[in-house]
Amino acid sequence: MPKSLANVSYFDNEKLEKNKTITIAENKISGLTNSGHPSSEQQLMVLPGLIDLQIYGAGGRLFSAEPTVESLAIIEDDLLKKGTTGFLACMATNTEQVFNACIKTAKEYRQSAKNFLGLHLEGPFLNPKRLGAHIPEFVRTASLDEIKALLNFGDGVIKMMTIAPECQDDKVIQYLLDNDVLVSLGHSNATFEEATAAYNKGIQTTTHLFNAMSPIHHRDPGIPTAVFNHNKAMASVIVDGRHVSYEVVKFAKKLVKERLFLITDAVTACSTGPYQHVQKGDKFVMPDGTLSGSSLTMLQAVKNCVDFCDIEIGEAIKMATVYPAKLIGIENLTGEIAIGHTANLLVVNQNLELQDVIFNGERIAIK
Repeated sequence: MPKSLANVSYFDNEKLEKNKTITIAENKISGLTNSGHPSSEQQLMVLPGLIDLQIYGAGGRLFSAEPTVESLAIIEDDLLKKGTTGFLACMATNTEQVFNACIKTAKEYRQSAKNFLGLHLEGPFLNPKRLGAHIPEFVRTASLDEIKALLNFGDGVIKMMTIAPECQDDKVIQYLLDNDVLVSLGHSNATFEEATAAYNKGIQTTTHLFNAMSPIHHRDPGIPTAVFNHNKAMASVIVDGRHVSYEVVKFAKKLVKERLFLITDAVTACSTGPYQHVQKGDKFVMPDGTLSGSSLTMLQAVKNCVDFCDIEIGEAIKMATVYPAKLIGIENLTGEIAIGHTANLLVVNQNLELQDVIFNGERIAIK
């Protein structure tokens, strides 16, 4: 029996479609039609499921601190209830033992996974001059043999890797690209010229724009300017008002346009292991006070774009759906509302407050 969402609005490309009925059959969107009796009241809005390509933990579990199947299940369920219907579990620079444990768990879990898409390795192949909250003892330069062994052990579960290209051999980067790993420039002290060369060689995106990278200076343009000036390089950004000023997000969006997308970089409170995150208001810090991950949800990031960054709601939604989906290139992950697409949908009110989540055509209990 088909299910439907009646008398709702949704964005179709650049246009807000109103008074629509979305029909769902066999886990897919089967119809987009006019509602028979349009309402004069403010309508609920339907969004595509949100996609987060960089999140460390949720539901009280930091994956790298507790790399178990149970942790991934808890993280998945918590994110689904908040509207994130696709995510990469991120791992910061750590020991080989921790990385292997996380990869082993991810491989075991992927057969039963719901919204878990794979792993994002943020390190350890970074520049020690731009570590942020990463642990310097674990940072190193990769060898080609090490990368080959890592991807062989990963068996396809490693979807994305953040590296500092100025610290790595071109053969390492090319091997990652040739083996369908999404490579992101980050935690890097690259010059404008080095960053531009890295993008020209195939690095597709940039990790948390402005954070842990060479900055803009009027005589030394740095990585952000390389992103601004490039015609293909994408970049993620953490829109919590803590990692990047809303005013800076506002001007970056005008320059980067559809190449800028949202991540949460979210962590959860943790008092064990090398990454002990302490919540201070709406942010997380390390015990020494260093800013670490955010406390964002993807839906709050969208709302912040609208409320504080002068970004139109339709464009803010794309930054959390269409753009990351196209970047990661996982089959059946589109970030769009269209007939034939998987019914991963959010229902929100006019204040972008979550009312309902539909995943694979089924309603998810959000409370």
